[in-house]
This record gives sequence, C-alpha cells and structure tokens, in this order.
Amino acid sequence: MNSEPLISVAVPAYNHGRFIRECLTSVRNQTYENLELVVIDDGSPDDTAQEVERFLRDHEARFSRAVFRSRPNRGVSATSNECIRLCRGEWVHLLGSDDLLREDKVAVQWRMFREWGDPELALIYGDADAIDADGRISGIVRMAHIMEGPGFHERGFYRPGDRSSLVFETKAGRVGVAICYDRHFPEYMRGLALQGAEIVVVPQAGAVGEWSAGIFEAELQVAAFQNGYFAALVNRVGREEVDRFAGESFVVDPEGRVIARALGDKDDILYSDCDLAKVAHSFAKKHFLQDRRPKFYRTLRLLE
Repeated sequence: MNSEPLISVAVPAYNHGRFIRECLTSVRNQTYENLELVVIDDGSPDDTAQEVERFLRDHEARFSRAVFRSRPNRGVSATSNECIRLCRGEWVHLLGSDDLLREDKVAVQWRMFREWGDPELALIYGDADAIDADGRISGIVRMAHIMEGPGFHERGFYRPGDRSSLVFETKAGRVGVAICYDRHFPEYMRGLALQGAEIVVVPQAGAVGEWSAGIFEAELQVAAFQNGYFAALVNRVGREEVDRFAGESFVVDPEGRVIARALGDKDDILYSDCDLAKVAHSFAKKHFLQDRRPKFYRTLRLLE
C-alpha cells in the first residue's frame, strides 16, 4: 500500500484540444506516485473531450483514480469547483488545461508542506512567469494588489505579492509584467519604467462593460505614454456565471497609440512589431522620467 497521501490534480478544460494531451502527459510524468486525475470538459466545441478520452485509454492505469466528465458549458469557475468536489485526495492541485507541470512539481510542494508542518499554512500567490525564447524562466512576478469585487473574490485565497524585481532581460528586450489588477496603480506602472522596462505585458481578466467607455484602452495608453514603454494587454475571453470576458487584447506604443488589436468575444492570437528604438526617444525618457522630484513626492506622502 502506498504510504504517501492521495493528491488530486483537477483539470477544468475548455476548448484546449491542441494542448490538453500535453497537459495531461505532464501530470502522468510526475515523480509523485499516488495521484488522482479529475478532468471535466466544459462543453468544448473542439476535440478536447476526445483527446482526454484517448489519453485515459492509454494511461488511466498510471493513476490511483481517474475521473472524466463532459457536460454543457458552465464557465471556468463552476467547472473548477465541480472538479474539486469530485476529488478524493488529501490535497488538490488545480491545473489549467493549457498548462504544464514540471516533473517534480507535486513532489516538491508536498515535501515543503510536510516539512513546514503547519496545518493552517496557506501561501498562494498570483504568479506570472517571464519565459524567454529558449524556454528559460527569466523571472517570476507576483500580483501585488488583490481585488475584491463581483466575480473577483480574490482576497480570500491570494496573498499580496512581495517580489520587487518586476523587469527581466530577454531576447525580445527588457520585459516587465503587471498582473491584472496591478495595472490600475500608477505607482506600479511607474516602477516598471524605473526598472528599465521596454515592453510591459499585462495578463488580465477584463469583463464586458466593467469600465466606462474608452477607459479599457485609455488607461494603458496613458501608462505607456507617461512611462515610455510598449505595453501589451492580454485579456481573457469567455463566459462565467457572473462575468463575460471581452478579449480584445491590444498593444500600445510609447507614444500612447494603439498599434494592434485582437478580436473580441473569441480566442485570437495577436502579433505586433515593436521597434524598441522608440523607447529611448519617447517623451517619457526625454522629459518625464528625468524631471521627476522624489523628495517633493515624499512631502505629499506619495512614497509612503
């Protein structure tokens, strides 16, 4: 009998037929042995369900327990919660159907929780990895500001990020990251410029009608103009019980102009050519950043 506790990997899946087999293979390859796999296909219009079925025909025996269900679309939150309810493991690892696990991911996390020995321990951050062209992780950013609002009840399970390195050298240039809610804080967006960002990537979940007309683009246009960098907002698309996410990702240049825009209400891949030479010649680099007065800002308590 396996002495390790059963750990469940729960995979809510939607429209990821291109990725789901590789995702599940990364679960199969875990060095931790006593694993349960729970997958729910959330009414995908593509071949996600068929890919899961093929995978389980070949590899179901590797898992202590495997569960697969396919049903009409209910949204990622409902599907995630349903996956968790089906799990029998002592611990649950929630995994996106287009994500991958390192081979020792579950084993390392279980060992850390066991060694810390605190049953009340909960350390969960919203992370974004900066992955370079060669697959190397250049750095990890943690979401600094935590949202609490309709459909975004995040303070109950996320801790505010504590990493101050937000910009990383990559083959594409110096890339900074502002995760979702962080983009609404001018101090954070200025911090990316002070760390030398040339391109800022903003992965986020923005709902239809969430803000006043035009603010969705204007906020990032102003940030790019005032700080002198390109900015690429990568927005979620699809429906949940409360929210419908808009898509419409876009790219802004250092002069604040939208130079590329993705489709709305559907998956899309957006490409944009960014001439990084424009960064050095931006208004922000020539004027705004040079003319800052940090000592004066302290008298206004802006840096407290």
